[in-house]
Amino acid sequence: MESALLVLDICQLRNVTLDDEALMREVVGALLIDVSERIDDLRGAVERADALECARLAHVIGANAGSASPYIRSRGEGEAAVLDALPSAKLVRPAVMFGPGDAFLTPLLAMLRRLPIFPMFGSGATRLQPVYVEDVAEAVVRILRAPAASQLYELAGPRVYTYQELLRAIAASAGTKPFLVPFPFSLWHVIGYVAEALPSPPLTRNQVELMGEDNISKPDASGFEALQISPQPIDIMLSG
Repeated sequence: MESALLVLDICQLRNVTLDDEALMREVVGALLIDVSERIDDLRGAVERADALECARLAHVIGANAGSASPYIRSRGEGEAAVLDALPSAKLVRPAVMFGPGDAFLTPLLAMLRRLPIFPMFGSGATRLQPVYVEDVAEAVVRILRAPAASQLYELAGPRVYTYQELLRAIAASAGTKPFLVPFPFSLWHVIGYVAEALPSPPLTRNQVELMGEDNISKPDASGFEALQISPQPIDIMLSG
């Protein structure tokens, strides 16, 4: 998830059995909000959900309130806004997500197939724990269906990669072996700044900041295991 905050509520499920998971996925309302600029809008949305007596609400975002990055810290402020307005809300922090037509694995695969030389973010040492989007969706459904034991869940895939290791795995699945070149984050920030002037920027400074910090779950955090879900590896997308 890039600069977006996803709030899922079940206000519409008053007359729907919570055992009907397929129907739940059809009617669960989704609201996308830019947390870095619209914290007040987020607070209002949650307060409206509370006023409608929603049974449960799950707030899904990658956040780190202690980050040195103002952008990433703003995501933590989003979590605080949700809990301030609705203390019973559940927080879900997914690692970087992958799935069909996603904005992470799909473009990486296309670029690694096309480029003989591939510039990495920094030295490629950032740690990532990619998680399948359908596993995250299933986790949210289970949290919404029944009272959850934890208020915060960190959802991550079964394997931790460095960014360089992940690029090599993706390239190998495509039958290519590009030359991976370290590229300083300072220069990526300049590229992001220039790209933001475009109508649909291929890269933003916020994305560069995200790639500068590890995106893995904490060892002691509640996650898929607590929800009795076995997360699927990124190989399920690469093997196809």
